[in-house]
Amino acid sequence: MRERLIAAFIALTITVVGLYGIPRAYIVAEQVQVNEERKVERSLALVAILIAERQGEAAPVTEELLTRLLNEGERYTYRSGGREVAAGPALTGNSYDISMSLPVDGGGELTLERSGELIRIRVSDAVMPVVLIGLGLILLSAGAAFLLAQGMSRPFRELAVVAERLGTGRFDVTVPHYKVLEAEEIAFALRSSSAALQELIRREQEFAANASHQLRTPITALRLELEDLALWPETPAPVTAELNRALKELDRLTTAISELLELARGKRLSSVTEINIAALARDAVERWSVQAKSNGRPLQVAPGPLSLPAKVPPGPVSQILDVLIENALKYGVGTIIVTAADSETHLHLSVSDQGVRPKDNSIFGRTVRDSTAAGEGIGLAVASELAEAIGGHLALGSSLETAFNLLLPRSDEPGAEISPAEA
Repeated sequence: MRERLIAAFIALTITVVGLYGIPRAYIVAEQVQVNEERKVERSLALVAILIAERQGEAAPVTEELLTRLLNEGERYTYRSGGREVAAGPALTGNSYDISMSLPVDGGGELTLERSGELIRIRVSDAVMPVVLIGLGLILLSAGAAFLLAQGMSRPFRELAVVAERLGTGRFDVTVPHYKVLEAEEIAFALRSSSAALQELIRREQEFAANASHQLRTPITALRLELEDLALWPETPAPVTAELNRALKELDRLTTAISELLELARGKRLSSVTEINIAALARDAVERWSVQAKSNGRPLQVAPGPLSLPAKVPPGPVSQILDVLIENALKYGVGTIIVTAADSETHLHLSVSDQGVRPKDNSIFGRTVRDSTAAGEGIGLAVASELAEAIGGHLALGSSLETAFNLLLPRSDEPGAEISPAEA
């Protein structure tokens, strides 16, 4: 904005100076030329009178006489009866040269020539003030434009800083008032948006806290009941084993609820530990194997390394795998394959089936779909947000069949994040 204002102001000044200064320079140059011609006429008339007087006194016209009458850049030539007397340097043929002749009373003709170089210098001297005034006006306008642009753009720069702080969740910023109408309108909109967002965040945080409490209370009660059942002597061993497995799932559910609530509050999941994502892939396949078998769908882990260390929170990775496997069971066809691999720049987890690949990554949007629609609902959106929250990225594979690829930072680059361009 500042650059455009300064450029526009200077361009306007140059246009005005050009429209006034160029014609003015031509007028001044023409006026100097006219004045020089008048000087030549007067000088020629005076010298002609002097020569006429000398002829009346029978005194000859000599070069010495004409030389005494010369001014700078002039040449006199007197012709009478085939006789010619000249004084002064010959002219070079400049376009500004002035040459005038006048008959002398008593006989003969007197010619006066004035050098165009001298006239050009006088024209330059006369035009130079116009040029200097124009340049001065342009420099003055540039300074004024800079100050004006600084003053006009300052409110918008300040508003940009306020908007950036609002974007980072700083709703306690003070938005000043401005005399510039447009800036004040933007400031009013930012104040209103800040108040609305602050209220919205407050309500969401209260809801998250209430939801956490309401969810954890029945889960805790259920866990206590299952623990009691598992500890009863009358409980058969197979049932005890199933109860212990259910207790582990409840613990995993509690962790998942906490992490999802943190994500809902806009927090980055930061409980980073070194985990083996290959083991997580095997655990996910084992966890879903019973349901996959009941659905008549083969579920297997692709051959690969037994250990792939990564520094990410373990909970979100397991949740993402659960979402992807569940999605494959609901909407995919054929064998479901879970792959864990090292792609050198990052670690790679993939869940694929033999279904037709969706068109694009719009399936990761938060859309609610019914069970008969072709889509994946909100689960993939949550999985994608979890992946971003732990520094990874979830995207569709490039093959013709359905494949979801989860990219994670390597363990030797704990601070790295996966960009969408690497997917």
